[in-house]
Amino acid sequence: MKAGIVGLPNVGKSTLFNCLSNAKAQSANFPFCTIEPNLGVVNVPDPRIQKLESLVNPERVMPATVEIVDIAGLVRGASKGEGLGNQFLGNIRECNAIIHVLRCFDNDNIVHVDGNINPIRDKETIDIELQLKDLETVEKRLEKVNRAAKTGDKDAQKEQAVLQRFKQALESGISARAVEVNEDEEELMAGFQLLTAKPILYVCNVDEASAKDGNAYVEQVREVVKDENAEILVLAVATEADIAELESYEERQMFLEDIGLEEPGVSKLIRSAYKLLDLQTYFTAGVKEVRAWTIPVGATAPKAAGVIHTDFENGFIRAEVIAYDDYVAYGSEAKVKEAGKMRVEGKEYIVKDGDVMHFRFNV
Repeated sequence: MKAGIVGLPNVGKSTLFNCLSNAKAQSANFPFCTIEPNLGVVNVPDPRIQKLESLVNPERVMPATVEIVDIAGLVRGASKGEGLGNQFLGNIRECNAIIHVLRCFDNDNIVHVDGNINPIRDKETIDIELQLKDLETVEKRLEKVNRAAKTGDKDAQKEQAVLQRFKQALESGISARAVEVNEDEEELMAGFQLLTAKPILYVCNVDEASAKDGNAYVEQVREVVKDENAEILVLAVATEADIAELESYEERQMFLEDIGLEEPGVSKLIRSAYKLLDLQTYFTAGVKEVRAWTIPVGATAPKAAGVIHTDFENGFIRAEVIAYDDYVAYGSEAKVKEAGKMRVEGKEYIVKDGDVMHFRFNV
């Protein structure tokens, strides 16, 4: 599961990506590795894993991770292959969610491709390119489905009706994610692989003075995306880069306090990306290792076990589960058991965020 950073050239995408690549500077336990030049695996900041570490005192700690992709800057005409258009759109298609960086600061030393600062126009430039590509996808699919629908094929007729709604929306400049669909239609929609259906987080890149409360540009963005079911994050990307360069944790905290922030913005961004991808965490805790495991929201106990090893899922017998709050309240697994707070759950159990789990299985 990965989130792609998109935006026009010179809006701060690469600076943001480089901030993430230097994320080890944000806290003591925060490594980063590059798999290829534009893909990073970043740890998800989670105070719960530090708390479990202090209680268990394990040999090692393994936090949850999320993949972030730095995607080439887009230009007008990308949907027709202009610039790195095809590569750009292909990269987005491979991502599960989009982090859209919008320039919300004035600086005469950093040129804007369109000559002046206007985040709404910038957003529309990318929206239009993605919508045009989606419209092309929908129209091609409709050509096939229309033929089948004429023969009386009920499934084809159902798909035809959904595609027509998407076509109408896209032609009106409305992204697919804003089209209301029921559960059945959601499954169909997933098969269409529409770019504008992907969940999105808007990052308003501001100057240092606007890091805490935003500015007029941010308010414009808030207004224009209010019906989009999208989150907005205000981030002073250049300032974040300066913070990441500081040597000690104490220096970084002082800098953050000076500008009125409690934690680095990139920490919020990573957590938001994790949430955007509809992911959650469960923990395993023992003297060898305390580890956060990433699973989709709604995963069953066997599916969660399968993240550790397929044998755990295939031979699943039961899960022993402790709620995170109970683990912390009682201070150890033994005391949780004494208090009768450990539960035994079967194959139907839906894992909750923060559960501390042991799996019993046959090979």
